[in-house]
Amino acid sequence: MTASLTHRACTLCEATCGIRVTTEGRRVLRIEGDPDDPFSRGHVCPKAHALGEIQSDPDRLRTPVRRTPAGFVPIGWDEALDLAAERLGAIRAAHGVDSIALYRGNPTVHDAQSLLYWNVLQKALPTRSQFSAGSLDTWPRWVQAGLMYGGFLHTPIPDLERCDYLLILGANPLVSNGSLMTAPGIKKRLQALRARGGKLVVVDPRRSETAEIADLHLAIRPGGDAAFVLALLHVVFAEDRIALGACAGRIAGLERVREIVSCYAPERVAAACGLDAGTIRRVAREFASAPRAAAYGRMGASVQRFGTLAHWAIDLLDITTGNLDREGGVLFPKPAVSLAFVGPKPGEPTPLGRAKSPVGGFDEILGEWPMAAFAEEIESTRADRIRALVMIAGNPALSAPNAARIERALERLEFMVAFDYYVNESTRYADLILPPTAVLENESYDVALLHFAVENVAKWSPAALAPEPGMRPIWRTLLGLSKRLMGLGALGDEQVDGLVVRQLAPALLEQSPFAGRLGLDAIVAALGDAPGPRRLVDLMLRLGQAGDGFGLVPGGLSLARLEASPHGLELGRLAPSLPESIRTPSGRIELAPERIVADLPRLDAWLAAGPEPALALIGRRDIRSMNSWLHNLPSMAKGRDRCTLEVSPADAARLGLREGEGARIESRIGTLVAPVAISDRMLPGVVSLPHGFGHDRPDTRLSVAARRPGVNANRVVDDALVDGPSGTSVLNGIPVRVSPA
Repeated sequence: MTASLTHRACTLCEATCGIRVTTEGRRVLRIEGDPDDPFSRGHVCPKAHALGEIQSDPDRLRTPVRRTPAGFVPIGWDEALDLAAERLGAIRAAHGVDSIALYRGNPTVHDAQSLLYWNVLQKALPTRSQFSAGSLDTWPRWVQAGLMYGGFLHTPIPDLERCDYLLILGANPLVSNGSLMTAPGIKKRLQALRARGGKLVVVDPRRSETAEIADLHLAIRPGGDAAFVLALLHVVFAEDRIALGACAGRIAGLERVREIVSCYAPERVAAACGLDAGTIRRVAREFASAPRAAAYGRMGASVQRFGTLAHWAIDLLDITTGNLDREGGVLFPKPAVSLAFVGPKPGEPTPLGRAKSPVGGFDEILGEWPMAAFAEEIESTRADRIRALVMIAGNPALSAPNAARIERALERLEFMVAFDYYVNESTRYADLILPPTAVLENESYDVALLHFAVENVAKWSPAALAPEPGMRPIWRTLLGLSKRLMGLGALGDEQVDGLVVRQLAPALLEQSPFAGRLGLDAIVAALGDAPGPRRLVDLMLRLGQAGDGFGLVPGGLSLARLEASPHGLELGRLAPSLPESIRTPSGRIELAPERIVADLPRLDAWLAAGPEPALALIGRRDIRSMNSWLHNLPSMAKGRDRCTLEVSPADAARLGLREGEGARIESRIGTLVAPVAISDRMLPGVVSLPHGFGHDRPDTRLSVAARRPGVNANRVVDDALVDGPSGTSVLNGIPVRVSPA
């Protein structure tokens, strides 16, 4: 049998590395980095090799299953979809569509099929009860970007190739491979920055892998990021170091910001942040005087008590020092495929707080309720409480705070259908599980993550293997359920998909450079009749900024051109783009949005209270882990125990903890026991436990993960703690008590 070679992208994290997949029949022989990929240049991390193990994992579901008193049993596809539509339809008829919740996990953003056809299901079930993993990781950035620039995906990215001074807050890109900063081979990029004389500064309570290679590591107290950056801004304003650069004449609220930061002197915030005031002043002066500087924050900055304030302050620092829209500073990418059409139109306000969740009164953010409202909306005694759930690629029993409460809520549902590979900690509560085809069996384009790429690139990923017999790609399953729910079950997939194209095309065309020059019928005819994501991606490419406009721009992008370039295409470096990148109603960058500024009294109260006596629990990442779903793969699970409580030597001695022995971790909502790892990486007063573990629940089918289950950190993460402006759950800086088990 002849071996076949396929060039595509890895979709297991945000780096989108180019890979070469060698197959023989249905066997994956080898997966390696693609040296000819212009973006990743041969880089690959251990997760890419796991793609082959997902393919062969005996625990992965290969047929729909239905839960019975005797356990999960196989069911046919049409029978499963008919049952799902019948049960969901009955609940909708009896209690209203809002009694059905939709939950989307973050792997969907890595897969065009899931992302595009989940939107079709949202049309079929237009419920207000929508949730996603966004309120567990990215919402502070979305809210801040939406209010300041006018688009929640409209976020400036560090220009790493030309940067002279990079300030990283709460991020560990050497392990995450870059998050909301798509940058494969990030270690080499950071080393190159230092080699050309630049400076790398990392702010993190833990001396992370990225901090290890930095010129300076500042071990900040959890929750101190916003106060720290506001103190940097205090110095910039007080010492008259303001230099707006490309933003001059394009901002609103500068004097309001000057007034705000005047009270955040380094000496005021130093104790709460655990940093020296002199060091804060030095970093501010270095950043402001660097020829080209960029400040970047991620998970540690997002999922702490002042996540939105932290991201707001970070962007203010870039703006007021002249580094927004500057080469070597932070720039807006120009993705070949833009999702801007799903957000507000240019000049329209970002949709925040248009409604409040029925029980807790949480603001609707970008059409969703935060996960902080999830359990209480199921527990409610209201007639229109959530009674059914449709979930795709999610595991909230491991990823959301107060896991015990989440489990009780899932158990209370009247009906649940899940799109997932596995019977895991959350899908074990489902009445139906509908499995997608494996990653290597899917063709795809990275519709979402290239919005945050440090270079403008495009790459099509063809399937390396045909689907296993009897399996269906997830787009077809989502379409099949959607058409049944809309009463279109008698129509073929081709007919329903044609309706999807006709709905998507006008929305894309309205914000396209080809608006007014193309007709809908001509576009639809040029796309052909074959249904599925290929047609939608081709549509989005051809109407995009680099598209061929269906023949209007010879040589422009189309799916055919990408298929003829299997390693991907370079579309140019990031470049200045003001004023067209500003989409706010005022046409200016809003430096002091009231929704964000109104949260400052909460920060002031925290500063006045001083350091808390309790230990602060934070998370951490590992290069072989991706949230909760790679732990069932032998190559990812092998080696040392990764689910350990990292504790500083000083805290270990004070608390009587010993290496490898158990530590009891207690919070307001729960207790768990984890093995101790004494580490000089940790700031005293802070302990670290990764999330995504806890594979010891009954009735799951995760044989490899169950051998080394670890503990579920979210059993002690308090669901009452949220970031005010965004509703994001606080996952870092949780007050805990630790003692020998």
